[in-house]
Amino acid sequence: MAFKLSVNGKALSADVDPKMPLLWVLRDELGVLGPKFGCGIAQCGACTVHLDGHPARACVTPVSAVGAAKITTIEGIGASPAGKALQAAWAELDVAQCGYCQAGQIMSAAALLQKTPKPTDADIEAAMNGNLCRCATYNRIRAAIKRASGQPVEA
Repeated sequence: MAFKLSVNGKALSADVDPKMPLLWVLRDELGVLGPKFGCGIAQCGACTVHLDGHPARACVTPVSAVGAAKITTIEGIGASPAGKALQAAWAELDVAQCGYCQAGQIMSAAALLQKTPKPTDADIEAAMNGNLCRCATYNRIRAAIKRASGQPVEA
């Protein structure tokens, strides 16, 4: 079945099974490689994308469920002020170690800042819960979110 998708502001199409997870449509059919496969059961967050600004786990979202929603991936998040600020803070604070989970982390953080421009530690913890980092860079992730929101970062 043919699906017309809006990915990072571009009109794209894919002729795939309606049950195919959005992650595989993006990666295998459209060549959008930022979202990563982690667990395949929506538990790790490596595959996080935005559907109309809301974080979604692409590994369990069938392409047929996307409808007319605008899909944003890590490749396109820098077009938003929050995404641009997060990407800069991530680099400035050397958040990534192995980097595998970081696209999903930034996508969840961007959704948080869209909804809550000055998040508390509790807001950050709640929004980032479910985004796992095997390198345990959680303190740097929190600091980067704070910096991107214009709040002071603890040394």
